[in-house]
Amino acid sequence: MTKIRKAVLPVAGLGTRVLPATKAIPKEMMPVVDRPALQYVVEEAREAGIEHFVFVTGRNKGAIEDYFDRAYELESTLRDKNKIEILEKLTAELPAAGSTSFVRQQSPLGLGHAIWCARDVIGREPFAILLPDVLVKAKKSCLAQMVDAYNEVGGNIIAVDEVPMERVSSYGVIAPKVAGATGDLVEMKGMVEKPPQSEAPSNLKITGRYILQPEIMDLLSDQAAGAGGEIQLTDAMARLMGEQSFHAFKYKGKDYDCGSKYGYFEAVVAYAMDHPEISGEARELIKKVSSDA
Repeated sequence: MTKIRKAVLPVAGLGTRVLPATKAIPKEMMPVVDRPALQYVVEEAREAGIEHFVFVTGRNKGAIEDYFDRAYELESTLRDKNKIEILEKLTAELPAAGSTSFVRQQSPLGLGHAIWCARDVIGREPFAILLPDVLVKAKKSCLAQMVDAYNEVGGNIIAVDEVPMERVSSYGVIAPKVAGATGDLVEMKGMVEKPPQSEAPSNLKITGRYILQPEIMDLLSDQAAGAGGEIQLTDAMARLMGEQSFHAFKYKGKDYDCGSKYGYFEAVVAYAMDHPEISGEARELIKKVSSDA
């Protein structure tokens, strides 16, 4: 079974749900405590053994490329001021030379098109996709859990988690091959976008983490525009499902939608409460604010 070595991170979106902040800063670079949201996603992928990161960027996203590069002036200043601990932390988080690629999605033609833009770097091997506006807080990273599942069953893996049935109409959910299937790995036969509760095939929502076989690129190359006039990744996955196995994987963890204002705020609170340097103060502050409200 081919090892999952590469990951695609589509970062070309405009972040309209969190305007006006994203007028000046890419949504992926909005800070969650002391680092950009995107850094958490990269760390998740590294824990899963990802060796090469493919960032699909767009206009005004240069801050992302700069963040994952050396900052010689900053490093020199820190060294001169003997701030060695923070300097070592910054350099330790840098990607290894040659382990990142940046490709441009010139037009906002949808998530499927963004993934297809990475085709030449991915080549003919399975790869991961991590949507960077979704953070997953877990003891073992979500993607690392998925890689373990992939090593068990192969094929294509989609991360899911359970939501109350009364909320399924807000999400894309998977259709199990066998109704009522249980366990962490559920074989799939389809996906449904925001179904009415009465018609939902399950309460397993799609989270924004995927492991896909390279044949998805072949299908994306001629995928017709779907919802919103965009090339949808889910449409190509539905086609591939007719040829290859797909499993939904119920990961252990909690996800945060940082592409929404509430989800971003929720993530900041959750990560602050567990931060090794400020967790105590953060918890006390939350108690104080709650009691003063």
